[in-house]
Amino acid sequence: MSAALGLKAKPIATEPTDDDSDISALINRLTAEVNQIAVDKTKAIQQITNQMKMLALNALIESSRAGAQGAGFAVVAQEVRGVGQQVETIARELETQLTKRTGDLVSSIDRMSQRSRGERMVDLSLNAVELIDRNLYERTCDVRWWATDSAVVDCAASPAAAAVNYASQRLGVILGAYTVYLDLWLCDLDGNVIANGRADRFRVVGQNVAHTKWFREARTLRSGDDYVAGDVENQPLLGNAQVATYCASVRAGGQANGAPIGVLAIHFDWEAQARAIVQGVRVGDSDKARVLLVDSNLRVIAASDGQGILSERMSIALNGQRSGFYHDRTGALVAFHATPGYETYRGLGWYGVIVCGA
Repeated sequence: MSAALGLKAKPIATEPTDDDSDISALINRLTAEVNQIAVDKTKAIQQITNQMKMLALNALIESSRAGAQGAGFAVVAQEVRGVGQQVETIARELETQLTKRTGDLVSSIDRMSQRSRGERMVDLSLNAVELIDRNLYERTCDVRWWATDSAVVDCAASPAAAAVNYASQRLGVILGAYTVYLDLWLCDLDGNVIANGRADRFRVVGQNVAHTKWFREARTLRSGDDYVAGDVENQPLLGNAQVATYCASVRAGGQANGAPIGVLAIHFDWEAQARAIVQGVRVGDSDKARVLLVDSNLRVIAASDGQGILSERMSIALNGQRSGFYHDRTGALVAFHATPGYETYRGLGWYGVIVCGA
């Protein structure tokens, strides 16, 4: 029903090829070269017209010295001088118009490139949060399935020593196949842990978890088809490891509509699995990107650089949108996408976020 590895879902957003950025860079370079050629050539024309004007001036001076005999030559010199001024005016207008248009083109290409980059980062943000959604959907399937295991049901109904030992053994077998979990706990309705899968590593039997949010919510589940998806937290009873806890009620006879007799809590090894996802998002090295998962309160729950997990709160300008991108005050590109959920897993209001340095 569920894979032993938590990362089997394939990415749905693929990394664009380098051709996209190469083409943009090529167009920018060619436009800049055209602009430079235009400037250089118009300057050359202006130099020639300056020489023409100088020659015309010299011709006028010489024609005036020649008196009446130089009058005709003076007319030609004036015409040459006029032509030179016209050519200079045209050259200046050409330079102004070309540089303006090439400048507009460069600006337009830059805006298109920035928009394309932003949209790509939004897609990759969706990729990250959708991967974790698919992963956690499987966790909700696991907990509801294992809560119907006969060893678990029998132990919850009558937690005698033999039943506890068998349930612990059975939970240990599950953990051997499903490596994405730190531990599995069977609790009674008072919140006492009565069996766990890694008793040799985590001595939690006898501990009471009735105060935890996930247990309180699990106690109120209406049927065996329902589940609780807990927030990512540090769990003191598991060496303060980062876990995402999923719960289902254990019910009489393993029936979905049976009377509740216990709670099964499975602790997803959050740090390792989430790190694999955010570090696996294929942003380019030149993007200087930090890939994040944040919860509904914008608290960082995973980060590609490993910083601020469960302690940092992001300031993201969502503006009521589920996805988008913008540049913050530092010039950094911020892209985000809300969790879409997957199948019966609705998600917890999380976001995939990518922050690219300015």
